Amino acid sequence: MSYLVLARKTRPQDFNQVVGQVPVVKTLQNSLVRDRIAHAILFSGVRGVGKTTLARIMAKAINCEQRAADGNPCNKCRSCTEIKADSSLDLYEIDGASNRGIQEIRELKEKIRFLPTSSKYKIIIIDEVHMLTNDAFNALLKTLEEPPSHVLFMFATTELHKIPITILSRCQRYELKRVSAEDLTTHFGKLAKEEGVLIADAALSLIVRESEGSVRDGLSLLDQVFSYGEKEISVNDVVQVLGLVSRDIILNITRALLENNPGSALKALDETFNFGVDLKRFTADLLNAFRTLILCRIEGCQELIDIPKEELDEFKKLAEKYGHNTIHMKMNLLMQGVEEMRYSPQPRLAIESTFLKIIQTDEVVPIAEILARLDTLLAGQPLPQTTPQQEPVAKKKIPEKIVLQTVPPVPEPKTTPPPPSEQPPVPEKAQTQIHPVSPATPKPVQHPHKRDVRRDWQGFIEHVKDRNLWMAQNLQRTETIREADGELQLHFAEQANCTLLCQKDNVKLLTEFVLDFFQKDLKLRFITPDKVEGKELDNVNSPHKLRNKLANDPLVLMATEIFNGQIGDIRVGPRSR
Repeated sequence: MSYLVLARKTRPQDFNQVVGQVPVVKTLQNSLVRDRIAHAILFSGVRGVGKTTLARIMAKAINCEQRAADGNPCNKCRSCTEIKADSSLDLYEIDGASNRGIQEIRELKEKIRFLPTSSKYKIIIIDEVHMLTNDAFNALLKTLEEPPSHVLFMFATTELHKIPITILSRCQRYELKRVSAEDLTTHFGKLAKEEGVLIADAALSLIVRESEGSVRDGLSLLDQVFSYGEKEISVNDVVQVLGLVSRDIILNITRALLENNPGSALKALDETFNFGVDLKRFTADLLNAFRTLILCRIEGCQELIDIPKEELDEFKKLAEKYGHNTIHMKMNLLMQGVEEMRYSPQPRLAIESTFLKIIQTDEVVPIAEILARLDTLLAGQPLPQTTPQQEPVAKKKIPEKIVLQTVPPVPEPKTTPPPPSEQPPVPEKAQTQIHPVSPATPKPVQHPHKRDVRRDWQGFIEHVKDRNLWMAQNLQRTETIREADGELQLHFAEQANCTLLCQKDNVKLLTEFVLDFFQKDLKLRFITPDKVEGKELDNVNSPHKLRNKLANDPLVLMATEIFNGQIGDIRVGPRSR
C-alpha cells in the first residue's frame, strides 16, 4: 500500500478526534442526540480547520446503525465502513470548483429524486461551494429550501462572502475558527510520539507558528520535517527544511532596533539574506514581533498573543524597557519601510535604510511635556525624574498659523558696580535657571512685517491674483485706495465694478487676504459715487475675530514668554489653512 501522508492518515473519524472547534462539535452532537438535524448545513472557515471532516463525520453519524449515546458514529457498521472507504452509494461528495455549472446541478437534482440505496438518507457534500456559478445557485434554491425528506445537504467554503444571501438564509451555518497554538502543540506533539520521533519544543513551536491555525497545514509541515530528520528533530532542522527565519534572529533584530544598535541589526539582516529567506515573510515576522511588544505593554491584551510561553516571556522582558509610544512609532516606520520595499528595485537597500531611520529615532517626548519642563527650569525647580515606562502626557496642538520671532536680549545699561559690601547676595536658585529673562526687558508689540497700503498695493493685487484671479481683476478697477481710521477704503467709479466684491462670502475672503498681506487689523469699505458700503463680519467666523483669537491663544502667549519672542505674522487665509 502506498504511503499515506499524516493529513490523511490521522484524519478524525469521530467528534472526539476533532482538534479544537469545541462549540461547533458540541452543537452538532446535541443535534444528533435530540434528532434536530437541519436539512442544509454550511461549514465555513479558513483552510484546514475541519470543515469537510466534520461534514463526513456528520454523514456517518446520521446513517450510523449503532450510533453512540453522545452522537458519535460507531465506525464499525456497514454504513460507516463504506463512507470511510469512499464506497458509499448514498454519499455524494462533490468538488464545487470543478462541478460549478448549471448542468452539474441539474444532474444532481435528478439523482436525489430516487430513494437511498441502503441507508436512511442520501447526503450531498459540496466542497468549496462558493465556486458555483450564479445560475447553478439559482437552480439549487428551490431544492435547498424544500428538499426531499430523504436528502440532506452539507456545504463547505473558505469564502463565505461569495455565497448568495438567498443560499445562506436556507442553511444552518457553523463558522469554524483557527485552531489555537496550544491545541496544535498538544496535537502535533502526540502525533510525533506516535510516529516515534522526538521533536524539540522550540522546533514544534516553529511548526505551530507556520501552520497559522490550520491543522492540515501543520500536518503537511510536520510530515516534511519527519522525512528530513532522524529520530530527533532540532530547531535548526525545522529552520533549514522550511526555510524559516529563526525566532532568535527576529528577536535580535527587534532588540537592536529598539536599542539603536545599527551594527547588530545590519549583521542579523545580512545573515537572513545569506540564508535565502523570503523578504516578504521576514518583514511580516518582524512586524508581528513589534505587535507582540505593543500588546505586552497594554494591560489586558496579552491574551491576544498566540505564541509559546517561553517566547512570550522574552518579549515581556524587552517590552518593559520601552514606552508604548516609542515601540508604536518604530513599528510605524517599519511599516512604511516595508511598503517602500515592495516597489523598490533594490529591496535590501530599502530595508537597510529603514533600519537606519528607525535607529536614529529615540524616545518620543510630546511637545507639551517639553514646554512643561521649560516652565520648571525657568521657575528654578529641578526636573522630575522620568522613566521610559511612563506614558507621556497628551499632546496639545499649537496653532500652525502663528509665526514666532525671537527677540535678541536688550543689553542692560552700563553702571558702576557698588562696593562688594553693598552688593546683594546672589540666590543659589539663579544658578539653575536657563537664560532668565529680565522683568525690566520691554516686550516689543510692533509687527515687523506690516506693509503700506499705497506703496504695496500692486504687490497686494499680485498676492490676490495668485489665489483668486477674478477678485484681483476687480481690484484693478479701483480709482483710489486709502487707509483711514482702521479702514481700507476702496473707491470705485461705478457700482457695477464692485458688486461681486460686496457679496458677503467674497468680503470675508478679501478681508482674509488683506489681513494676511498687510498684517494690519483693517476693515473693508467700498465707496462709489452713489453710496458707501461697509462690510463688517461680526459672526464667529469673522477673519478679525479669528485673528485676535489666534494672537491671544494661551499656548502662543506661553511660547512667546518662554522664548522671549513676539508675534510676527498671523495668517488666516485659505492657503494657510
